Amino acid sequence: MRAGATTPLSRCCAADRPDEAFARDAPVTTVVDLMRLRTEQDVVTARQRARMVADLIGFDSQDQARIATAVSEIARNAVRYARNGRIEFALEGDDVCAGLGVRIVDDGPGIGELQAMLDGYDASRPGTGLGILGARRLMDRCDITSDVSGTQVAMGKHLDAGHAQSMRECVARVRDALARAPIANPLDEVQQQQRELLVALGEARERQQQLGQLNRELEDTNRGVVALYAELDEKALRLRQADETKTRFLSNMSHEFRTPLNSIRALAGLLLGRVDGPLTHEQAHQVELIRRAANDLAELVDDLLDIARIEAGKLDIVNAPFTADDLFSALRGMLRPLVGSDVALQFVAPHDVPPLVSDEGKVAQILRNFVSNALKFTERGSVTVSARRCDDVIEFIVEDTGIGIAPEDRERIFEEFVQVQGPLQTRAKGTGLGLPLCRRLAHALGGRVGVESLLGTGSRFFLSLPITLAGSSEQAGFQPRTPMASTVAGRILIVEDDAGAAYAMRRLLEGAAFEVFAVTTGEGGLESARTLRPDVIVLDLGLPDIDGLEMVDRLLGTPVARNIPIVICTSRTLADTERARLAGAVHTVVAKDDMPRALVRSVRAAVSGKPLPHPEAA
Repeated sequence: MRAGATTPLSRCCAADRPDEAFARDAPVTTVVDLMRLRTEQDVVTARQRARMVADLIGFDSQDQARIATAVSEIARNAVRYARNGRIEFALEGDDVCAGLGVRIVDDGPGIGELQAMLDGYDASRPGTGLGILGARRLMDRCDITSDVSGTQVAMGKHLDAGHAQSMRECVARVRDALARAPIANPLDEVQQQQRELLVALGEARERQQQLGQLNRELEDTNRGVVALYAELDEKALRLRQADETKTRFLSNMSHEFRTPLNSIRALAGLLLGRVDGPLTHEQAHQVELIRRAANDLAELVDDLLDIARIEAGKLDIVNAPFTADDLFSALRGMLRPLVGSDVALQFVAPHDVPPLVSDEGKVAQILRNFVSNALKFTERGSVTVSARRCDDVIEFIVEDTGIGIAPEDRERIFEEFVQVQGPLQTRAKGTGLGLPLCRRLAHALGGRVGVESLLGTGSRFFLSLPITLAGSSEQAGFQPRTPMASTVAGRILIVEDDAGAAYAMRRLLEGAAFEVFAVTTGEGGLESARTLRPDVIVLDLGLPDIDGLEMVDRLLGTPVARNIPIVICTSRTLADTERARLAGAVHTVVAKDDMPRALVRSVRAAVSGKPLPHPEAA
């Protein structure tokens, strides 16, 4: 072995190799050959005998070459650095031959910095352990000990179970063959090494060809994957475009649907309010049916549009402080017409529930849907609405004594267009959009919805919301609502092309003691604004000749009309850019489906010069 500085006893085991167990639990060994190592001829002989023993006990040609190469490298080190050594070959196993063991010992000065050499330290220079490192890779086991008295290398190669044979017979055959083996001829050994090299080169070439074929297949696969990704990207783009087209279609159709619907609802309200005289009982019943049908259709349109806005990420959240008491008061009056004679609708006064900062309209929409569903599926008993505080969360609860929901259907009811079949389903019509919309709205408000129910015992729907919606600019202080201002008479100009909507606006405003004038075109509106000098202009954005936004700009550019407050009354879903253009230019925006409640209030405020927030248009 290579001489070096004297070091304490060192030892390295191939513990991280796959055959660690073989090294640790080596079987009984039987020595079959011993020889001295003094000259290069001895190295050649050791290599030859290593190959012969490996062949006799059943190793294949590749393992024979590995064993012979490892033995010759370690034997050459013993001759080169110690000038004296010995080698022994042993068969390992009890009753069955399990492998070959080789031990090479020299009387040299030992190896300095053994562990550093085994770790690959400066192993690129000749004489720094390349032979030992190569032998460790070729054999299954390679243990090295070295000190000032010499170096010992113990190596082993495990034999596959399929090639194992009787230990006794194997030992006898190997010893006999070694005894009759001729003296090693260096030329023959060189030729054998050349043959092994040719075989190794052939195998390497074959593997290189296989690797090249595999690389070509991978390249083809990669091209296919790239093409697939491109196709998926194209399909994703088409889906996005289709989704945007659907959203635009729904947004545009909302105006077409809502304009006649709002007219029907407003006119039905005027008739039921007996503005133009009394109705017979049968006439009032017919008008009520008309109004209910219009309300049902309007709710369906609203649900579809809300879902489309949420999917498009265009849902506007209007944060404002409100109390649960005010919310319950509004819901009580709104839902009273839905209550049957056998069902009681109860609102439990909330205690210790602080004011919320959230979108009151959307919270009311969720609870209204919960209550209407509870009333539909409760034949007798009660529907109870309550609220309670749980840490930083307010939980609204709608509990009924209805038919209940089976466990397997509790999640399905929150899927679009899903309706659970039941005894009351044929009577309680619906689209299956209400509860899915409630879940989406709750998520948009930073909360969640859920249900607890058993068949035959009723259901308990809940809405959990944070007390203050994240990102809200409202402060914790809450200002109570002020009473509505008293009526202020004035001259009102309506610019509306839909005759039904214009008539409803006229009747509402005239009923509030306003003097009302109406025109159907933008040019007529501009001329009337100059001549009539109205106190307020009520403007629809969907005019036939002038775009509503342009109409606002032209009114503001007219000297005699620029100071006249403008109240927008529209059924259009306003885009962000449209709302930005209207902000500061008009007094307020009123949705046509909210016209009976909000139009007169907005006009009164505009006449008296009181500002109003700009609510989200329909």
